[in-house]
Amino acid sequence: MVTAFVLINARRDMIPETAESLAELKEISEVYSITGEYDLIAIIRVQNNEELAHLVTHTMLKMRGIEKSETLLAFRAYSDYDLERMFSIGLEEPDSEMEPKE
Repeated sequence: MVTAFVLINARRDMIPETAESLAELKEISEVYSITGEYDLIAIIRVQNNEELAHLVTHTMLKMRGIEKSETLLAFRAYSDYDLERMFSIGLEEPDSEMEPKE
């Protein structure tokens, strides 16, 4: 399995649409809007480098909203922390004691 992170500069007027289009691709597991030099980051998980190359240089290259990208390859994962749980902080269901009373 190959994991890559693609940093993306998108057209300012197309950031949400570009993110949604990327998220629809089966090889892309997650897309986040981010701060800093880039607008979006896409996390790609594919079987091999050939699939990655095709996705980045053919499929993503043809997407209208993408102006520039930089692809970073992951060599090794050092954490098995539950990322879903980490990114949902603050979105937990309210305790029954905290729910509004009628």
